[in-house]
Amino acid sequence: MVSGARPAMSGFPRRLLGLAALLVLTLLGLAHIMTTEPEARFTALGTGGVTGVYYPTGGAICRLLNRERERHGIRCAVESTAGSIFNLNALRQGDLEFGVVQSDWQHHAYAGSSVFASRGPDEDLRAVFALHPEPFTVMARRDADVDDFLDSRGLRVNVGNPGSGQRGTVERLMEALGWTMDDFSLASELPSREQSAALCDNRIDVILFTVGHPSGSIQEPIATCDARLLDVRGEVVDELVAEHPYYSHAELPDGLYPGMDGAISTFGVRATLVTRAAVPDDVVYELVRAVFENFDIFRRLHPALDLLEPEEMVREGLSAPLHPGAERYFREQGLLDAGASE
Repeated sequence: MVSGARPAMSGFPRRLLGLAALLVLTLLGLAHIMTTEPEARFTALGTGGVTGVYYPTGGAICRLLNRERERHGIRCAVESTAGSIFNLNALRQGDLEFGVVQSDWQHHAYAGSSVFASRGPDEDLRAVFALHPEPFTVMARRDADVDDFLDSRGLRVNVGNPGSGQRGTVERLMEALGWTMDDFSLASELPSREQSAALCDNRIDVILFTVGHPSGSIQEPIATCDARLLDVRGEVVDELVAEHPYYSHAELPDGLYPGMDGAISTFGVRATLVTRAAVPDDVVYELVRAVFENFDIFRRLHPALDLLEPEEMVREGLSAPLHPGAERYFREQGLLDAGASE
């Protein structure tokens, strides 16, 4: 009886040993995974309407950052938004980690001026790098009989949706001209994705757009309903450029779009990428590194990016301080002067 019981008693601890060994191997495997695969971190990049340049530009940035996700563990998602002012407010509220914004609205947000005056300066706003130039672009129906933006007074004009950089620039120019919305027979607030169709459907006469070129949003009404581009020039424009460093004169060259009858004179801003001071340095560093170490690929991802130069991207249109993560990369690459202030 006793000798017959021994095998059963000896088998019990062997099973325990087997389970213990399996548990140890499982824990070792989990430890290996934890040490070799970084913890996933998610970052959101706000852009603009899907038919503009901001959305594909943001998509290009996220695509390059996500290519090395297994190494750094950062997952970037691009979001279509109402544009610059929306993105700046969302950044301030912590709803976005990055945003593409016009250089003038970056300035106003950081300084607490213009539409941001009631909230005061956003001292946590940080610049990452500049992107493509964005001329203020005016298009009209061929039968509207206008030759310059100043001729649009009294017509049906799309001034852009509230919260967009487009709308903000329109309001700034109108303020300088002494105009109000009542100076138009209709001041529609269509988002950029809807204004081209409205122009060709004869619901409006003029559209105003701050956009990088070439743009499908400009190409479409030219091809569909023979719309044409208008000059934006004069003493008021010259004064705006002279008084505000985030504005500059701009020109759309002859032949940029089919049917152009010579170059178009205007003024404009620059698209910029911004973030918050609280975004970790390594996240910003990896994003900048992904773009600048794949610069030729980045420029080919959209025609508006084709003429970018790294040196301009580090200095043009940046009113807010550089984020330390971006500054670290630029200094490593010799793109910042050794004595440049932080």
